[in-house]
Amino acid sequence: MPEPPPFSPTIMLLTLSRVWESDLAAALKPLGLNTRKYGLLGHIRGTPGISFSELARRSRITVQSVHSAVSGFVEAGLVDDGTAHAGSASSLRITAAGEDILSRAAGEVARLDAEFFARDPELAQALRIHMMRSFPGS
Repeated sequence: MPEPPPFSPTIMLLTLSRVWESDLAAALKPLGLNTRKYGLLGHIRGTPGISFSELARRSRITVQSVHSAVSGFVEAGLVDDGTAHAGSASSLRITAAGEDILSRAAGEVARLDAEFFARDPELAQALRIHMMRSFPGS
């Protein structure tokens, strides 16, 4: 019988990440969001007036994908593009309905965080320490 592979923190972190990402996706679905849309809305709220190009850079997706997602946000009343006409740079802003969705999503994230801390407080604390070391000022 072959020997099991050695423990890999990279593989373990990716595995855990996938499990929690699945839980987050399930929590966001009733809100009409997925993790990408949640992130995009968060960037728009965090940087009022953000352009499509900057939103794409921050999200690490194509400008075309951002346009598609934002069109859906505008149709749903979650985002306003105050300069949505050809030849003008866009200026994206979150609406009151977008704030409401983000607030509800934040509640779901808080619930998942509480579950994570309850299941594995040592790992949660280790991740916090790693974040503070890796991203000072966070």
